[in-house]
Amino acid sequence: MKHSGKARKAAYRLILIALLVLFVILAVSAFVLPKGSLGLVIFSVFAAVWLIFALFTLYFFRDPDARVPAGANLVLAPGHGKVDAIGTATEPAFMGGECQRVSIFLSVFDVHVQNAPLSGRVAYLKYTPGQFLNALKAESAVHNENALLGFEAAEPRGLKLGVRLIAGVIARRIVPFVQQGDEVARGERVSLIQFGSRVDVYLPRAARITVRLNDHVVAGETVLAVLE
Repeated sequence: MKHSGKARKAAYRLILIALLVLFVILAVSAFVLPKGSLGLVIFSVFAAVWLIFALFTLYFFRDPDARVPAGANLVLAPGHGKVDAIGTATEPAFMGGECQRVSIFLSVFDVHVQNAPLSGRVAYLKYTPGQFLNALKAESAVHNENALLGFEAAEPRGLKLGVRLIAGVIARRIVPFVQQGDEVARGERVSLIQFGSRVDVYLPRAARITVRLNDHVVAGETVLAVLE
């Protein structure tokens, strides 16, 4: 499937960087650490910390293939996590004003690869720098670093849907896999947010939302709404 393996490559890069940092620390420490058993204990602690980090990073950057459901006019959840807000919002940049919003909180234990909510075209992509407030806070959607992806649906043709990728206090890097103008298929991988974060979905006012508060959704699989 398209963009498969990109999350795992990001994990390998972080693990390698951490390993290089460990080697530097150990090289410097060799001149100051006490010799004998105490030095060995300290070395073992450093190595254990790196191993725990490596294992967690591999777990965090897991990237399962989505089991994409069939059906007309479906909007799938773009992110894995808990639905913690459903309501109306104003999104002028792409949606052009008032719309419905479904917000998904991604904890550090959720998959952090995002999937296309529908088949169509990436008609809009804008990155906005900002703060790194805790993604649990509602104001993080307004003030935090984010990237807005605007999709034009293939079915119903031309209908707009927005997905805002929001960084958090730990997640400080948003990595889009797509560019403006790209065609995407429903359930296709479109981005990665590194560590805890939030995904907001902007829907047309006529869309029928099919999830409830506190539902845990799976990106590329859970039907979030039906376009009517």
